[in-house]
Amino acid sequence: MANNQTGQIVFKWNAKDLNVQTNAILKVIQPLVIQVTTLMNIKQQKIKGRKGKSKKAHVLVAAVDKATENFIETGVVIANENPEIKGQMLGAVDEVRIAGEEMSKASTEFADDPCVSTKRVKMGKAAQNLLYAVTKLLILADMVDVQLLLKSLKVVKDGVDKVANSSNQKKLLENMKDFDQYTNDLINQAGLRQNELRDPRSRDDLAAARAVLKKHSTMLLTASKVFVNHPGLAEAKANRDYVVKQVCEAVNTINDVTQGNKGATATHCYEGPGKLAQAFSDLDRTMDSEPLASQQAVKGPTLEECLESIINGASLIADSPYTRDDRRDGIYAECNAVRKALQDLLSECMTNMGGKINNKELEKEISQEIKGKMQKKTRELKRKLQKTVVDHVSDIFLDTTTPLDDLIVAARSGNKKLVEDSAHSFSDHAQTLVKIATHAATLSNNEEGVKTVRYSAAQVETLCPQVVNAARILASLKSQEAEENMNVFKEAWEGQVRTLMRAVDSITDVNEFMAVSENHILEDINNCSTAIQEGDVEYLSRNASAITGRSERVANVALTQVRNCQPGEYTAKIVEAVHVLRNEVMPNFSEMVDVAIKSMTCNPPKIVDQNKFLYGSYLVYDGVKRVTRAVDANKDHEDDSDLKENTTKIEEEEEDTATSEMRSSLSDLILLAKDMYKIMTDMTGFTSDEGPLETSMDVINAAKKISEAGTKFNKLATRIAEKCPESAMKKDMLAYMQQIPLYCHQLNITSKVKEGVQSASGGTTKELDSVTSLVQTAKNLTNAVFQTVKSSYVASTKYNRRTNTKNQ
Repeated sequence: MANNQTGQIVFKWNAKDLNVQTNAILKVIQPLVIQVTTLMNIKQQKIKGRKGKSKKAHVLVAAVDKATENFIETGVVIANENPEIKGQMLGAVDEVRIAGEEMSKASTEFADDPCVSTKRVKMGKAAQNLLYAVTKLLILADMVDVQLLLKSLKVVKDGVDKVANSSNQKKLLENMKDFDQYTNDLINQAGLRQNELRDPRSRDDLAAARAVLKKHSTMLLTASKVFVNHPGLAEAKANRDYVVKQVCEAVNTINDVTQGNKGATATHCYEGPGKLAQAFSDLDRTMDSEPLASQQAVKGPTLEECLESIINGASLIADSPYTRDDRRDGIYAECNAVRKALQDLLSECMTNMGGKINNKELEKEISQEIKGKMQKKTRELKRKLQKTVVDHVSDIFLDTTTPLDDLIVAARSGNKKLVEDSAHSFSDHAQTLVKIATHAATLSNNEEGVKTVRYSAAQVETLCPQVVNAARILASLKSQEAEENMNVFKEAWEGQVRTLMRAVDSITDVNEFMAVSENHILEDINNCSTAIQEGDVEYLSRNASAITGRSERVANVALTQVRNCQPGEYTAKIVEAVHVLRNEVMPNFSEMVDVAIKSMTCNPPKIVDQNKFLYGSYLVYDGVKRVTRAVDANKDHEDDSDLKENTTKIEEEEEDTATSEMRSSLSDLILLAKDMYKIMTDMTGFTSDEGPLETSMDVINAAKKISEAGTKFNKLATRIAEKCPESAMKKDMLAYMQQIPLYCHQLNITSKVKEGVQSASGGTTKELDSVTSLVQTAKNLTNAVFQTVKSSYVASTKYNRRTNTKNQ
């Protein structure tokens, strides 16, 4: 089908290509196919009554005749309603009528005598001709809908041209009003077509094109307004041309899909699994072919090619400036280990070949050794790469709004130099988002998710320079139109980044993301403590913002998990944990950060209660951990195949067990410290008539309780210290730990003495003097505990790095 020079729709019909593109045609023709097939399958048997007579066959013949008659009547109606295709439609109707008559005659003869094979063959040929003719008729009828859609496309194209060529504001608004109406009609028609198409790629292309039309309507108006008033401004022309191009490409995509163009489509270039994931799969597939020792001369280069492809991709991730040093070192070490393992094993195979060992069992053993060692090494490398990419995702998608906000503030100030500096930072940020998204996609086998990530990343990359142009326009004009244009491009950018973030999250392992976020929050807490000690307000603010951002990301990812699951106890627990984190923990943390910053910036600076700040920070960590545990609870509901997969994963991570135990011990240490701080604050509240403690005996009992907790804390801290390498931080940790038993012993002795005195007096009075020493000792104990927690975190980080280096 195409447009001739007069603009009339011309149908190009290939009678040999009956490609059914829509589900509607299949639904209409399916009953006829069933009837004909059933008729063909009438068994050759003697029927009760006259020999060879089939009553069921005659019923089916009548049904086929009736269906054929309905097709003919409907075809005539469509032909009369659509003059453009009346001739072709009536021709197709005649073919159906002729084929139907032949089918009726042949099937009647067959029904009268179903035992004659020649009549069965004759009816089969007639049935084939009838189905061919009906299919042709239905496809031609479907082209009526295609014609209507193509007409709408032409109207929208003309509307875009009118908007682009508008010479004044009045004409522009009139043309935009018409364009909006035409576009809405096209979007609705394309939506109906999308639902009917059988090809998934075509459906995706139509969905993408419709989304572009929806998003760019307002953008076309604001960009055109600025250009009409300032046609000489290069940035205004660039904005307008960009939007027009996007709309035209969307219209062309709908046109190609509608006409069944199987060439390059809107999204086909983004299809396929991640490149690095494919390389890992290729290597596994090569290993699974079980090459014999005598074949290694042939198989060796193939294995080496697969491995080099993996190492090249791994190097790109390792060399990223956002890769942590320990991750980078681990990736390089694993790459070298995998390469060395392959060379050693291939050399061993070649040695066996040189010795002319013709032993099938030996060859099989060598093959199994190759697979076992190589697959283990490649799994370790893949696991390190995945953790590194999750690091990137956690860090880079933490704050996606600040660069844009800075750009807009600079544009509103009118400072063009500041705008250019901010534009450079914004562009770098956009490129970083795209790179990290690409890294995430390259390691994923989720083809649909990878496709969405690639498409979204391309949209971000294309939109970025136009956002910068909008900012430059605002800096130059400072008009209402420029402000509106900037806001529209801002909304488009934020929406596209959210889409990219959701796409990346969909291909990122949620449990891995949660675990990485927990570790990063601990790092940020430690950095906040350092900032308070050094009086660095900017460092404190930056790390506190990171804690807030990471917590919000964890909450969003958890709620996404909720949306992907059926409502129930599992989802309810996640929602509850997120609610506590967002509405109780984080507001308290934000308030605490504000107080700390005000204390540090006042003149003269005030002392910040570091223990209280650390306690509030660890509440955030605890809140995030509660969310993580709620999400992890879904593992209990996995089926046997998932259990098998998890078992395999556990086996792969045997070398990481010690590090995991260290992390778990550190988490328990933090929880103990939090409980002890709560007891200490209750004791302190007693001295100011606050808190739950009402009598001196209550304080004494609290002192006993915090002393017992301190003893447990010290035992756990000792186990952690034993696993840490020698370092200055370990020495600090041991020094703080030495204070803990002393304070615990002091609390025990003092509380026993005070308890005896209180028992003699009845123990129901509130005597501050009798418990002041207990409160002060509890404060000293808590301070030693928090200092131990802080130093133990740094020492355990050194342990993790040492363990990784040792394993590598």
